[in-house]
Amino acid sequence: MVGTDHSQRKIIHIDMDCFYAAVEMRDNPELRDVPIAVGGNGPRSVLCTCNYKARAFGVRAAMPNARAKALCPELIIVNGRMSVYQQVSQQIRTIFLRYTELIEPLSLDEAYLDVTDSPMCFGSATLIAEKIRQDIFNELNLTASAGIAPNKFLAKIASDENKPNGQCVITPEQVSVFVANLPLKKIPGIGPKTNEKLKAFGFETCADVRASSVAKLQLIVGKFADALYQRCFGIDHRALETKRLRKSLAIETTMAEDVDSIEQCQAILLSLFNKLKLRLEKHNDREINKQTVKIKFADFQQTTVDIQSHACHEEVFIALLTKAMTRANNRKVRLIGLSLGFSEQDKADKQSQLALF
Repeated sequence: MVGTDHSQRKIIHIDMDCFYAAVEMRDNPELRDVPIAVGGNGPRSVLCTCNYKARAFGVRAAMPNARAKALCPELIIVNGRMSVYQQVSQQIRTIFLRYTELIEPLSLDEAYLDVTDSPMCFGSATLIAEKIRQDIFNELNLTASAGIAPNKFLAKIASDENKPNGQCVITPEQVSVFVANLPLKKIPGIGPKTNEKLKAFGFETCADVRASSVAKLQLIVGKFADALYQRCFGIDHRALETKRLRKSLAIETTMAEDVDSIEQCQAILLSLFNKLKLRLEKHNDREINKQTVKIKFADFQQTTVDIQSHACHEEVFIALLTKAMTRANNRKVRLIGLSLGFSEQDKADKQSQLALF
């Protein structure tokens, strides 16, 4: 039996409401009362996000433009402005820092905050979350939702309970009952396929898992069994990662039309390579340990080829592309991607350790 002793940590998960779309609606009054999405305008483009009016038609992030337009003919697709979103994200982080320095950013539009020892708002995590959301609205004219709980797992789930522009509190005393009724599909890490596998074995809620064992779960979800069993009791001992290092750097493109010759693919690869090199300049403190090429074929099947490498070499990417293309089997190519893997330490840390010897 897993114990149900919960620490008295106070974790807040802040999640901006349809962030990219909300920024566009804020900056362009004509977009405020119509269904909009943010993404590319090409025939092969997909959506990054959409506002709630668009979601009412079934439009969702990562949906192809054509599909979204079929569901919502009046949908307006706006080109993304990443530099603006990054600037606004930094303004939001500045607001967070008024209340705690223990911040774990997950993306531009969401983050965990540990306010366990914060003296703000009389030490009340609930009041701190309310104040942060009010500051964001007053200063940036954007709304955010929040989850407040004893750990990261519960805080993230809670932030989705009263969206948009709401918050949900799960106190330590409420954890057991709240989690028991929780559908497994809401647990981070359980995607549609894993959820279907669990349902086939009779697992639909956390209560179902509690009545079983880790050994049985291992037959279904493998190494994830231990963590899943713990989550179903509301247990999550993970601390905030306040200094998260980027693990990789990637770039990819979906062609307007499928291509089938190695020469065409190489030309596209070289264009991507030059852009990747420019992005790498911002991460010159990181040590490279891998190069990877990804190809998605016309039938949407994809393949990746990688090799250990300590630099960003053009000829290595070309060799990987050539190998990947041997798997085409007469299929055309719709997407090409390049990525670099980074070691867990940056160059300065490694040099410092070597100096000790």
